[in-house]
Amino acid sequence: MEQLEIFPLQSPCVGVCELNNKGYCKGCLRSREERFNWLAMTPAQQQEVMRLCRSRKARVEAARRKAQAAEAADPPPPPGWDF
Repeated sequence: MEQLEIFPLQSPCVGVCELNNKGYCKGCLRSREERFNWLAMTPAQQQEVMRLCRSRKARVEAARRKAQAAEAADPPPPPGWDF
């Protein structure tokens, strides 16, 4: 039995609307299909999309932290006399 929602879910759109290299929106991390079909989805489907977006955001943030840590561990060489 599907759980009824008292209030409709708001779209996670933040108005960025640019795609990353994996095809997800950089703002809300939804796929094209998820963005286009949002209003036709059931509340359960919308909840699943929101769960997927949270998971994608966690992966993006983890990759960003890993890249920052790698950059901090290997700083660029100090400026020198480069002829």
